[in-house]
Amino acid sequence: MDLKISELVAMSNTPKSTILYYIKEGLLPQAKKLKSNVHKYNTEHLELLKYIKYMKEELGSTNEQIKVSLEQKNNSFSSSYTMLEPLMNTLAGIPINAMHYTKEAFIEHFDIDKNLFAKLIEENILMPINSNDYTQKEASIIDLIENFIEVGVEYEIIKEYVVHAQQLSKLEHQMQKQLCKVRDEENFSTLWKIMFETLFNSKEYIFNRSTYKVLHAALKDEIIRK
Repeated sequence: MDLKISELVAMSNTPKSTILYYIKEGLLPQAKKLKSNVHKYNTEHLELLKYIKYMKEELGSTNEQIKVSLEQKNNSFSSSYTMLEPLMNTLAGIPINAMHYTKEAFIEHFDIDKNLFAKLIEENILMPINSNDYTQKEASIIDLIENFIEVGVEYEIIKEYVVHAQQLSKLEHQMQKQLCKVRDEENFSTLWKIMFETLFNSKEYIFNRSTYKVLHAALKDEIIRK
């Protein structure tokens, strides 16, 4: 479907100046030139504008990150995971300005018990991005486990988190493969929205609301018994 620039602006809720800027920066393909002052856009421009908006507003991706991703869009939801880069960075949960330490520097800086450290690695409770890259995120997990130990309570809930997280990650991978099977140029941004919303919105909503309901019921029972 061919679109005038005014129609693309209205349908995408994106200013004309922004659309032209995205084209200049290589985030959007060039419009089809019919005459010197007449250009036609299409549904690909519309889908990509939705995708760019989502990446910026929901994940805080930069133009350069999005550009790299879009360069691989024909391989998206396939054997190539290049386009997953912004998503992977978010899943890692490591702030851009985080301090990074080697294993030795990490243990020394945070004064960590080496035996506990090795145990948590073995139990998959500590999962650094690679074997020699640690941040405050790993230190906070170790601090939590030390608090469990300090009060004499087993950290079984954390171990169970690992078990269920591994199971859930397999389901999420299955979702990615299912989305791959139905991918085409028309549903490009919708597939990514499904993936982002599932991993970063619905998962948090369902798990936290489930915890809320259980604790709320326990609180009501306690009040009734009193």
